[in-house]
Amino acid sequence: MSQIHKTKLALQTLETAAPRAKAVLEQAKAKLGFIPNMYGGMVNSPGLLETYMLGYDRFRAESTFTAVEQEVVFLTISRENGCTYCVAAHSVIADAFSKVPPAVTDAIRERKTIPDAKLEALSAFTRIMWSSRGKPTPEEAAAFFAAGYDERQILEIILATAVKTLSNYPNHLFATPVDAIFRARKWTPPAA
Repeated sequence: MSQIHKTKLALQTLETAAPRAKAVLEQAKAKLGFIPNMYGGMVNSPGLLETYMLGYDRFRAESTFTAVEQEVVFLTISRENGCTYCVAAHSVIADAFSKVPPAVTDAIRERKTIPDAKLEALSAFTRIMWSSRGKPTPEEAAAFFAAGYDERQILEIILATAVKTLSNYPNHLFATPVDAIFRARKWTPPAA
C-alpha cells in the first residue's frame, strides 16, 4: 500500500481549541469523562465531530441491534477500513461494556469465522455492504434475512458505516495515537 498523507493539523485539547471547537470538546468530556485522541483530531472541523457524535448516539440508542451486534458492526467496518484506533477502541468497548465474547471480537480482528452463526452472518453482510458500496445482491440480502435480520437493519448498517467513515478516515490522516484506556487491545492491520 502506498503511504497515507498525514495531516499537519494538531490534535486539539481544551487548552488549544478555538472557542467553537472547545465547546464541542467540552460536550464530549461531559459525556465520556475524557477527550479521546480521536476527538482531538476530528474537532479541527467542529461539524465533523458533532456529526460523528450525533450519528454514533443515534446508532447506539435507536438501532434495533443488541449491544453485542452493534459492536460486531462497528468492529467489522473499522477492521475493513484498517483503522487501528477504532479497532482498539471498539475491542475494549466490546470486552468491557457490550459484553461481546472475546472469541467474537478476536475473530473479527483476525478476519476469521465468528463462532456464532447469527453474528457471523451480521459481520459478513456488513462486509458486503462495505465492499459493494451499499449494493448487496438479492442472494446476499436473503442470507442476511435468513439469519434473523430485516430490511431496517440494512439501513442501520448504513448509518454505522457513515459513522465509522467519519471517524476512521480522520484517524488515518492523523495517525491518531491510541489512548491509554484502549492500548490493551491495540491492533495492527495485516500486511496487504
